[in-house]
Amino acid sequence: MTTAAAPPRVPEAIHRRRWAILGTLVLALLVVVLDNSILNVAMKTIAAPAPTGLGASQSDLEWSINSYTLVFAGLLFTAGLFGDRFGRKRSLLAGMVVFGIASLLSAMAASPGELIGYRALMGVGGALAMPATLAIIMNVFERSEQPKAIGIWAGAVGLAIAIGPITGGLLIEHFWWGSVFLVNVPIVIVAVIAMVVLVPESKDPNPGKLDPVGVLLSIIGLVALIYGIIKGGELADFTDAGAWVPMLVGVVALVAFVWFERRAAHPALDVSWFRNKVFSASVVVVGVVFFALMGVSFFGVFYTQSVRGYSALQAGVLMLPLAVAQLMFAPRARLVVDRFGVAATCAGGMVLIAVGFLGYLLLDATTPIWILVVLGFLMGAGMAHVMPPVTVAIMGSLPREKAGAGSAVNNTFRQVGGSLGVAVLGAVLSTVYRDGMADKLDQLPTEALREKAGESLEATLAVADRLGPQGAALVGPAHDSFINAMHVVAGLSAGITAVGALLAWFLLPGRLPAGGPGAAPGATPAPEAAAGAAGPARESEVAGT
Repeated sequence: MTTAAAPPRVPEAIHRRRWAILGTLVLALLVVVLDNSILNVAMKTIAAPAPTGLGASQSDLEWSINSYTLVFAGLLFTAGLFGDRFGRKRSLLAGMVVFGIASLLSAMAASPGELIGYRALMGVGGALAMPATLAIIMNVFERSEQPKAIGIWAGAVGLAIAIGPITGGLLIEHFWWGSVFLVNVPIVIVAVIAMVVLVPESKDPNPGKLDPVGVLLSIIGLVALIYGIIKGGELADFTDAGAWVPMLVGVVALVAFVWFERRAAHPALDVSWFRNKVFSASVVVVGVVFFALMGVSFFGVFYTQSVRGYSALQAGVLMLPLAVAQLMFAPRARLVVDRFGVAATCAGGMVLIAVGFLGYLLLDATTPIWILVVLGFLMGAGMAHVMPPVTVAIMGSLPREKAGAGSAVNNTFRQVGGSLGVAVLGAVLSTVYRDGMADKLDQLPTEALREKAGESLEATLAVADRLGPQGAALVGPAHDSFINAMHVVAGLSAGITAVGALLAWFLLPGRLPAGGPGAAPGATPAPEAAAGAAGPARESEVAGT
């Protein structure tokens, strides 16, 4: 018996402009992801005294990054719910407008405190926009094209991470520090205009009643947990009360959130999703891979700039192979999945990433730089075969009308994993570095200098420069100690990624559910609704659940 092909669930008017819609979403994604990587390049300039910079302290600089991360991660889940309930296009537009205004304010900040506050506001905009991009993709592409579209979406993330330092380096060389924020404004204006014209509205047709208790618990839990992780990384000591107390508060709030959601008549998050092995394994793999990758990106900047002596712009160029590999392979990962299955593809990608980490063990102060280029390309290829299939698996294991919440959970696990990676692996790096430098630092004349020089490689080199000829003896040992610490962290990251490969191999499915992305297992497709002439896709038209 021959089964008729399923009718299209996306109205023809939207289907025709789907790639233009994707281009608009990628533009939004680029500006949000690019901002954090572009800011890293401007840190030294912002630390300089006025009028060159803001005279920001080390703590100010850290919180100019962390305020964004804290708000962004804390609101991701809530923002996804907002999009599902009130409209993903509305959420996307609101996020981009807030992000653009906050970028302009950040560029004009007159003090470190103002910059930290405006960066937090940028986090609100980023949280509103990010989940909506993926949710809209699920509602404007037919199931057969969703893996390719998600591959392009994932490749855009890698591109933004790589071109951020290059863009930032060029701007800092020719303009003032605020230009790294001001550059967002024209991009946001173009993106908003394109969104108004091209992007259709979609929402959950049956969102149920609001769950204010669940939403509040999720925000408290995520913010407290991320704050504790960040603080532990800053202190390089997770036993300090400033780190473990907020982490404990966060964990308790999240446990209370799960408990409450299991009993709520209209939960903000259907915790039964986590009983689905595909969903649970996928979000864990996302967290693991970003834990390892963000930790290594943390030391990679110091290796290229502080040890090898490359400028910020040159260091940014050295990240291009990672982006090129993702752009090449991410949109084509679906072909590998079609042939070998989700589990084998993701496990293979994780193995490539682990091999890349092991390759860092070959690096020293004089290693030919082409080896770093090859390692970047290898890790980018690995990422390209992990993130698109895992994202498709996450979104494909949920009802389509919950695309915003699903996207938010995906991004939340990525953000928490990345924050943990920076904090934990950064703390390991600092500890191993200080231990390696202990005997050299003991020779410094004062306790204050010894404490300052032990903070990091950059701090040691700054003290050495201040001491002149007397400090020159610190430079070589500092480089050696940092490289040893880098090897330890790279080996640890390789081991964590190998565990992720095993999780992917044993827990991810060989194939996606027969219904394809957007169809929860065991769900029955909704009857096709009559498509409006040129109106936006209604959820019932594209739900398939």
